[in-house]
Amino acid sequence: MTAPLTRRTLLTTGVGALFFASARPVPAQASPLRLAFIPQENPDKLLGDIEAITGWLSQELGVPVEGFVTIDHAGAVEALRNGDADISFMGALPFVLAEAEIGAVPLLSEVYRGKPYYTGRVFVRRDSGITSLADLKDRDIAFADPISESGYLYPLAEFKRAGLIADIEEADAFFGRVFFAGGYQQAMQAMAQGLVAAAGASQYADLLLTPQQQPQVTWIAESPEIPSHVVIARPGLDADLRARFVETMMRLNEPAHRDKLQHLYGPDGYVPADPQAFEGVRDMAREAGLLS
Repeated sequence: MTAPLTRRTLLTTGVGALFFASARPVPAQASPLRLAFIPQENPDKLLGDIEAITGWLSQELGVPVEGFVTIDHAGAVEALRNGDADISFMGALPFVLAEAEIGAVPLLSEVYRGKPYYTGRVFVRRDSGITSLADLKDRDIAFADPISESGYLYPLAEFKRAGLIADIEEADAFFGRVFFAGGYQQAMQAMAQGLVAAAGASQYADLLLTPQQQPQVTWIAESPEIPSHVVIARPGLDADLRARFVETMMRLNEPAHRDKLQHLYGPDGYVPADPQAFEGVRDMAREAGLLS
């Protein structure tokens, strides 16, 4: 039975144990600067990373900083809307939705291999016999999140580009079943473990697999360039605190602090976010009916 794209379908075996049923806050002092993180990788590891980076930020900013993991991108946007989070780390697509819905402000963009952009890919196992997107007809696929650009919309758009589907609504008829796994690592593990035939995720998502698994997977399609993940703020955040946060985060580019980047999804560094860089993502969101 095919799982509709409009309904969250979670894998309940293998990687399913990694999902959160609710946000799990890292203990902090009263009235902290609140940071929302999305579960792109193993949530247990992410909790340790959050504790490390919020401790450093607290020292550098001189104010208590608290971090918590949301269920997914939508949960991060909702936390900003409700004032439960002041700042969030998220993908370009949820940012443009948050921008339209609540006036979210882009602060910083991640840099990978010297570039503030990356791509989405469709990954398969090397021994699967799958060599083209057409081979995935009636096969199961896992995407990271329904409002992820590299983990859903951009990889899915490659099937449209190949003439296999006319629009998102037809994807359900093309694939066997479509799963939203809750993050890059979860989608990649589902594919690597044989729970699904393919995974749609960031071009760097294979690095979230074990060293033994990495040589066992490959990719068969790649999207155009996508603005890298972005750090955003709710519109009402104090301007001075926001500026000090950006200044402090930019210090992570310095050699003395670069080791701390491993606690923030592992980028090479940060640059100031350029709102105009997201025009293509806004267009993609409109095409998908997510923006008017």
